[in-house]
Amino acid sequence: MAGIKRYIREQGLRRGDMLPSETVLCAVIGCSRSAIREAIRSLVTLDIVEVRHGYGTFVSDMSLEPLINGMVFRTILNTDTSLKNLLHVVETREILDLALGTELLRTFDGQLRNDLLGYVDRMREHSEKGESFAAEDRSFHLTLASKVGNPLIRELNDAFWRIQAESQPLLSLPMPADIHQTIDAHQEIVEALNAADPERYEAAVKNHYAPFRRLLAQKLGME
Repeated sequence: MAGIKRYIREQGLRRGDMLPSETVLCAVIGCSRSAIREAIRSLVTLDIVEVRHGYGTFVSDMSLEPLINGMVFRTILNTDTSLKNLLHVVETREILDLALGTELLRTFDGQLRNDLLGYVDRMREHSEKGESFAAEDRSFHLTLASKVGNPLIRELNDAFWRIQAESQPLLSLPMPADIHQTIDAHQEIVEALNAADPERYEAAVKNHYAPFRRLLAQKLGME
């Protein structure tokens, strides 16, 4: 596996570039075909390469998908610690959102405000009908983070959203009874940024996660 990664790096291959055949890789790296195949399987799991059957092996997007899958499994693995693990995920999301504040306060604009409030309106519509608004919630956070210059922060923000969203049903956790507070907090986040008020933004972010914190605290016997 290390040999193929070294080859990708030394050859300057980029996302979407095709790797040479197994025969060529065997000759260049100096190992057996079975070792090459095993290495490629491992690299596929890590989303470093992808195999397109009938075409070849290509450098992949190298997304955070392996991290997400691993973290979801880690969160739910042990029934004795799963709820505490999920609380840590929620806390991490809150920390990431708070960290975005400084840059968002500087880059926030009217178009972004309108886009975000559109998601909030649709969240309320779904909530009033007793429907999930997960898609709108994710879009809200993706759109908000799109104004942040650091792409890794954007990816981590979405990764931890997915870790929470995918772990919660696997643990048979209901939505918080006071989930409306989370919806209201989305709007307050928007208005705080529009007013360029850092203290108001911080309070809104904390209110956003408060229902999930309370739910998990109750389940853990912390309240």
